[in-house]
Amino acid sequence: MQHQKTSPESRRTRFEVWARAGAENAPHPADQHVGRQIAIVRVQSDVSQAQLARSIGISFQQLQKYENARNRVSASMLYEIGRSLDVPVSRFFEGLPGNDETSRNASPLPVDERIDFIASAEGRRLIEGLMELPPRVRTRVAAVIAALGEELVGLDADRDTTAMDDPMPGDRKTA
Repeated sequence: MQHQKTSPESRRTRFEVWARAGAENAPHPADQHVGRQIAIVRVQSDVSQAQLARSIGISFQQLQKYENARNRVSASMLYEIGRSLDVPVSRFFEGLPGNDETSRNASPLPVDERIDFIASAEGRRLIEGLMELPPRVRTRVAAVIAALGEELVGLDADRDTTAMDDPMPGDRKTA
């Protein structure tokens, strides 16, 4: 019986490949995934960063660092976050590539572009600016933004309807 030779590269773990690619200072993909999942569960639970941070005894800046994978989340902190959001710790690993146990049973997670915006520098600046406003003003600003959004959706719908009513160039009759 012959044994096949395996090259050293075929035996590398994902971490080794990641580290060799010069990503020593970049967050590990697993840390990024877990941070994103914390943000998704938090937003789906309608909990602000400040509320979650207070409930687990850290600053909201520290929670931002966890969600953006600038800092790694310890097992005990992940446990506290899960407990505070009323989800099992395994929820933060759902959909992680190579996580066979959960990926077999888990349905794909919905893509929520709100999370990407909230995690962006622009989103954080917007939220920080809103948090500096008095609650009553913040409520009014939110109402204005919602009204603008509804107006834009209405304009898009009108534009789509108008576009469908216009004849296509091939549909025009020539005399």
